[in-house]
Amino acid sequence: MSFEVKERDLLARIGKLRTKSGTVETPLLFPVINPAIQPIPPRRIREDFGFEAIITNAYILKRRFQNQPAEKGLHNFLDFRGVIMTDSGAYQILVYGDVEISPQEIVDYQERINTDIATILDWPTGWRVSKKHVERTVNATLKRAVELFKVKKREDILWVGPVQGGRYLDLVAMSASEMAKLPFDIHALGSPTEVMENYRFDVLVDMILTAKMNLPIERPFHLFGAGHPFMFSLAVALGCDFFDSAAYAIYARENRYMTETGTVRLEKLDFFPCACPKCSSKSPKDVAELPSKERQVFIAEHNLHVCSSEIKRIKQAIKEGRLWEHLEFKAHGHPALLQALKKLKKYEKFIEKHSPTVKRSGLFYFDSVGLARPEVVRHRIRLSERYAPPSEAEILILMPQTRVKPYHKSEECKRLMKALQDFPIERLHKLHICFYEAPFGVIPLELDEVYPLSQHETAMPPDKETVEYVASQVVDYIGRNNYRMVLMFHNLEDWGEEVLKACKKVCVAKGVTFKSFNMDKKWVKSLSNFLKKNAFRLGG
Repeated sequence: MSFEVKERDLLARIGKLRTKSGTVETPLLFPVINPAIQPIPPRRIREDFGFEAIITNAYILKRRFQNQPAEKGLHNFLDFRGVIMTDSGAYQILVYGDVEISPQEIVDYQERINTDIATILDWPTGWRVSKKHVERTVNATLKRAVELFKVKKREDILWVGPVQGGRYLDLVAMSASEMAKLPFDIHALGSPTEVMENYRFDVLVDMILTAKMNLPIERPFHLFGAGHPFMFSLAVALGCDFFDSAAYAIYARENRYMTETGTVRLEKLDFFPCACPKCSSKSPKDVAELPSKERQVFIAEHNLHVCSSEIKRIKQAIKEGRLWEHLEFKAHGHPALLQALKKLKKYEKFIEKHSPTVKRSGLFYFDSVGLARPEVVRHRIRLSERYAPPSEAEILILMPQTRVKPYHKSEECKRLMKALQDFPIERLHKLHICFYEAPFGVIPLELDEVYPLSQHETAMPPDKETVEYVASQVVDYIGRNNYRMVLMFHNLEDWGEEVLKACKKVCVAKGVTFKSFNMDKKWVKSLSNFLKKNAFRLGG
């Protein structure tokens, strides 16, 4: 087994996972296959829809088909020539309370049927359960995980080590830390289904990232039961390389038609909001009149097209470095997803640490939700920890952002330089020019071409929370440096008043001389006159 990362954005990875039946590319969705009630043959799921892998339930196979999958081989039994993953049947414990098989038996069965990726029989935590019960599930799962490496016989099957703990994050952390010590090929988040069914995506963020922060970052990570494509981008952005879903088929049995942002019942549609091969040929009325089985197949096939399309959009967003923008777009499709996106603020430093520093394109900043994105967090951290003004700089000239980027090429910067011509040349090193701008805060002029400080577009004027953030960054910057004077330029008709007040307040508190200039038509002359009158004092 090898997992090679090709592209990254946020915690998402386009990677290559090699198995004994072939190599697959992440992010990867495993459509769930139930041979007993499968509306679309597995062969067609690969050939007609392009899915490289599927997942099926080893426990159900054993209960219903006994030794047939082992005798024929799982790939022949399912008629699928791609990669096959098997779940152990642990979810049935949540549904029925128990399964009639031992952990060792399910290990042996998955080896005999020749699966490519196998899962231990973990003990799912569940949702509305006591912490004492959760502790039992975590400990039992860890015990079974240790036993796997004593009983398994084959080395060519990749094994999944699930992390349990549910909404008890301390137990999730403990479970992940212990699982990390074992040589699993892949890890997974156990028991997320009920969380997702209740649209508690904010809790899901906590669960996934707590697990990720305590597992080896290089190991692939699976999210069981991801369900609907409207939340795929959230799962991928959090570092889920794989996920599985039976929703395409389950929804079809209930006449539920997937869209990019949700699910609509067939009878509610007058038009299909989709141009997939299925929807291009028929109307909702035509499909509603089909026999039940044909209608189910039609909707299931459409649902798979929607899932496949969203995976491709996510991959393209990763390659372009625009996954955050895609995630924001998706999050505004449902309040629960937007709440989950806001939760990323809690983990901003971890996400920043594992996100690429340079991308192929600039970024779009819409509102304060974007303050948690890695580029903004990284600038704040590095400006604080790795940057110091020129050692002889005593006077900070603080300019507002301009439409032209990089800022040193703007007309405002050129006019500033013209005004500085009247300042004694031997004292110019006393001056230091910075810009205050949304969303990055303070940008020293000498850094204004560093990615992404000039490679972004911001919605103007910025929202209140963003303005407050910029003001706080100006305060922090002045507070930790030793300027004797701050000359601040502003346009109060725009959004600079909050920054002006904060800047003046910190200067007064530090005993730093403060002078502000309104950027009207005469601002260059006002600055020039000020510099002439104060040249000796400023340069002393």
